[in-house]
Amino acid sequence: MKLLWRLSREAVRYKNLYVLALLATLGLTAVNLAAPRVLSSMTGLVERGMTEEAMGTILQLTAVLVALYLLRILFRFGSNYMAHKAAWYLVGDLRTKTYDKLERLHLGYFHDKQTGDLMSRIVNDTRDFELLYAHIIPDVITNVVTFVGVLVVLLTINPKLALITCAPLPLILASGFVFAKKVRPFFRISQKKMGELNGKLQDNISGVHEIQSFGREDYETEKVNEKNFDHIKAMLHALKISAVFHPSVEFVSSLGTILVVGFGGYLALHEGLMVADIVAFMLYLGMFYGPIAGLANLLESMQQSMAGAERVMGILDAPFEIADKENAQDLGKVEGSITFEHVDFAYQEGSPVLQDVSFHCAPGKMLALVGPTGVGKTTLTQLISRFYEPSQGRILVDGKDISEVTLSSLRRNISPVLQDTFLFNGTIAENIGYAVPEASLEEIQEAARAANIHKDIMDMPDGYETLVGERGLRLSGGQKQRVAIARAILRKSPIIILDEATASVDVETEQQIQKAIAGIAGTRTIVAIAHRLSTIRNADMILVIDEGRVAEVGTHAELVAKGGIYARMNEIQTNAATQAGIA
Repeated sequence: MKLLWRLSREAVRYKNLYVLALLATLGLTAVNLAAPRVLSSMTGLVERGMTEEAMGTILQLTAVLVALYLLRILFRFGSNYMAHKAAWYLVGDLRTKTYDKLERLHLGYFHDKQTGDLMSRIVNDTRDFELLYAHIIPDVITNVVTFVGVLVVLLTINPKLALITCAPLPLILASGFVFAKKVRPFFRISQKKMGELNGKLQDNISGVHEIQSFGREDYETEKVNEKNFDHIKAMLHALKISAVFHPSVEFVSSLGTILVVGFGGYLALHEGLMVADIVAFMLYLGMFYGPIAGLANLLESMQQSMAGAERVMGILDAPFEIADKENAQDLGKVEGSITFEHVDFAYQEGSPVLQDVSFHCAPGKMLALVGPTGVGKTTLTQLISRFYEPSQGRILVDGKDISEVTLSSLRRNISPVLQDTFLFNGTIAENIGYAVPEASLEEIQEAARAANIHKDIMDMPDGYETLVGERGLRLSGGQKQRVAIARAILRKSPIIILDEATASVDVETEQQIQKAIAGIAGTRTIVAIAHRLSTIRNADMILVIDEGRVAEVGTHAELVAKGGIYARMNEIQTNAATQAGIA
């Protein structure tokens, strides 16, 4: 009931459509209740003997029946269309709302989630709301009103026979309660397995190059087959329970019909129950047990919808672990100084990633982070953008604690260029102008020149209108990196973060990227992570991170002279470059 109440609050914005659908549903129910009564009256006229007057009355009742059946068409259209319209608008709203919530959640939320499963929640599970609001709830209302209306009519025809008709109801209601309790967990598992299947498909489609390269097609097909039949088996468990429940309800309902026929015959023999009343009773009997059987079917659909709704609400109810404080201030345009004061951080308690990190980077300077893989360099840059919160200490931008300012104003001042460059499936111009949609082509080209990518773009057949493909598949690694740098330059953020911008490119491309970085050096604060020390030789300050701590600080020359970790890294890379040159 809590879940239904939550859902009703989501649907209230379409109350006008639901009111129209409800009125049409009530009208349809009234027509369905009236038609058997008219037929019963016609039967009574025939039973008493046909006369001219009776024939005239029958013709009038025939006209009434035609009018009722025409009204039934009108009311059924209103009931179905209005309910579907409201339900699909609700599905659209919930999909957008779920996606919006998802893209604002902290990065830690996604660590144990599969993209395909999250997509399944947004697309597939929200679709179950249409089933709930366009079919289940309207049908429940129709069935309940029909049931009550028929019961009232049956009581007016013959109270004794009506009470006999109600005899199977307690058994049906009890079995329905047990069914709902048993079947929902299986539908919940089925929805989860569908999400896992979508996740596996998404992984495999994204990694099709690797699958084919290593000849793992058969292996991955078997894995997808396992996920596929895990979902099917979970669904069949639920359907097995349904396959027992629905025939049981039909059997109990049939017993009710047998009781009515038998007791009706007894009343006709001993109490003079009229044939017209028996006919009316039999006509209404289908309408009496029909809603009960309908409610049994709706219970199954409702459990499936509730299982999907729980998965959607799991996203909507996820807490914003990183959010603006109540009195958060707009950071405004900053100069770009960055200060860490005794910062600790751990993804999991007891496993520190950063420990007691402190430094200050002045505006317009280049800060380089070096060190072995996995020592916390990327984590440090993500803390600057407040994708995570430090466990201890403070991070300041222009002297302001970033936890006290709005996220939007903080991130507006920071532009990232990541090692795994992500480009959207659009044109080069659209990707460079992504953060500045109002930018002119001239401004986009200017940023591209600054990033040393303009010439490459002009050499392409469609120039800036070249489609990059999914994740920039049609561009080389170096071209993607420079497009990302152009995107950051165009935004004109005071702080630029370069996370391994030259890690996966050749020497010539590295030199082009270095020229692009040199072109913006001094105008922006640059935080650069690099394994290739040649990229950051000219940095104003280099932090050597080792086991989560700042092990060394200084310029390239100072650190080489010091003879520590940085000097050994530099010696290894210099020797490797010399040997590569000789070779």
